[in-house]
Amino acid sequence: MEAQLEKKSMLWINLLSIVIPLVVALMLGIRQKFDLGAWTKVLPHAIGMINSLTAVLLLYGFYLIKQRKIEQHKNVMTGAFTLGGLFLVCYVAYHISNPSTKFGGEGIMRYLYFFVLISHIGLSFIVLPLVLRTYYFSWTNQIARHRKIAKIAFPIWLYVSITGVIAYLMIKPYYL
Repeated sequence: MEAQLEKKSMLWINLLSIVIPLVVALMLGIRQKFDLGAWTKVLPHAIGMINSLTAVLLLYGFYLIKQRKIEQHKNVMTGAFTLGGLFLVCYVAYHISNPSTKFGGEGIMRYLYFFVLISHIGLSFIVLPLVLRTYYFSWTNQIARHRKIAKIAFPIWLYVSITGVIAYLMIKPYYL
């Protein structure tokens, strides 16, 4: 019974890991934007805060697990996981209702911005299935499997969160 539940869970994790990036890519390709109201103009700033808070929670969660404060670690990581979901909702809401902002920097800053942005986006696709599996293994009390994947997922997720903040700060002057 447990093996069947895990198989079903892994199927959902795999499906989400494919569908979410595809939906985001398709959404970014839509030229006709939906009018969700002026409030969506503040979403990039909210997304920057969400990425900042996620990075802080990831670091705090890492500290807690090193202190063997497992329940606190679990709660903090659930907060980080929840912020990931909130990020996705805000990101989709902003991009379906607003045109993409063009980076106006020049020279080395332009190359730096695109390096940060491209590595951020690429690794966000890679970290999604890792985070989903890490979270699943934690909540199903498969701690050895959780630890094994968390060692890979943590630094990538932290990098994605921090580069999200850096990309936001670099493009912030160009928001309308």
